[in-house]
Amino acid sequence: MSGENQRVDSHTSGLVPEAVRHAGPPPPAAPVSRAKRLATPALTLAAAAAALAYVGTVDPNEPGHYPVCPLFRLTGVLCPGCGGLRSAHAFAHGDLVTATGANALAVAGYFFFAGFMVLWLVRAYRGVPAPRLVVRPLYWWGIGAVALGFSLVRNLPVGSFLAP
Repeated sequence: MSGENQRVDSHTSGLVPEAVRHAGPPPPAAPVSRAKRLATPALTLAAAAAALAYVGTVDPNEPGHYPVCPLFRLTGVLCPGCGGLRSAHAFAHGDLVTATGANALAVAGYFFFAGFMVLWLVRAYRGVPAPRLVVRPLYWWGIGAVALGFSLVRNLPVGSFLAP
């Protein structure tokens, strides 16, 4: 930068070009149509619904349709996701009791996802910025601890009711 159009600005503690100092507020952003605002959450919901519909039509209880969990196949230990496809199948058919019996953690995830999608769609419809799902490291550790605890309990005799 040359020194001709610069001066020290006490508010920014540095050199500020003359054009930037007098530029004023930025021009307002062009309005985005409701259809464009709804496109991303609607497509996300459509993809999730298509995946759930597929699992709802292709029964995971019949062998050969889906791969077996590698952890279960190698060790016989149920991971936190074991039974998730059976849970999704039952959930797609409206059988919440069977879905919870197959994988309670997955059912909690389905409801969390549904709530997040409703919030996202309502905010997009109203023109409010999309919700930001920011999870602090402490919460990631908490989520991991819940998944680990769920996995441990469902592999013990006392937690056999959590096994698929």
